Amino acid sequence: MTETESITASDDQIGRSPLQVMADHIRDAGAAMLLTCDVVRGEIEARVNSRDVVAMLTLLRDDRQAAFTQLIDLTAVDYPDRKDRFVVVYQMLSMHNNMRLRLVATVGEGQAVPSATGVFLAANWAEREVWDMFGIFFAGHPDLRRLLTDYGFEGHPLRKDFPLTGHVEVRYDDSQRRVVNEPVHLVQEFRDFDFLSPWEGMHKELGDAGKTDDPDKTAK
Repeated sequence: MTETESITASDDQIGRSPLQVMADHIRDAGAAMLLTCDVVRGEIEARVNSRDVVAMLTLLRDDRQAAFTQLIDLTAVDYPDRKDRFVVVYQMLSMHNNMRLRLVATVGEGQAVPSATGVFLAANWAEREVWDMFGIFFAGHPDLRRLLTDYGFEGHPLRKDFPLTGHVEVRYDDSQRRVVNEPVHLVQEFRDFDFLSPWEGMHKELGDAGKTDDPDKTAK
């Protein structure tokens, strides 16, 4: 870049925050893959189709100006009422620019997402956790198996439709002298207690406190 080009580029960036300048650069660099890219709640948020996740992560890592070289976290969110119920979120960090970026991709139930382990080794256990908790399959993962739940666990605990009690309970059986898994058995049904809020009741108590049957005391 010549000195003249550098000055022109600086003039174009006047009045825009560094985050907005970076968002514009990423939008230009990844125009073929990006759905949107803007500054949301103080961080850059980029949205792509799930099939373009690996290509976008590679671009963010290798682009010298962006330099998002660290995958900080990988998680998901469940929206059961949506057609594509899951949102996979990649949290990126650029130490060079001191900036964070959120890469977002929507995923339908049963739809596979390309594994990011070939771009960031840190994605290995994070993808296993998302598979375990949400049931999102990552195609090409070298060892996609449960990470936090036990062998033979049924279901995915962070899905919104997963029962609060789970499907099985674990206890120690004295007669068998070992830990056993068995279907959940509730001693009683869940109850719905609808008590008066203590703050609502307090107004009534305070209002009655100044009342008395003696008109002389009331006047005082």
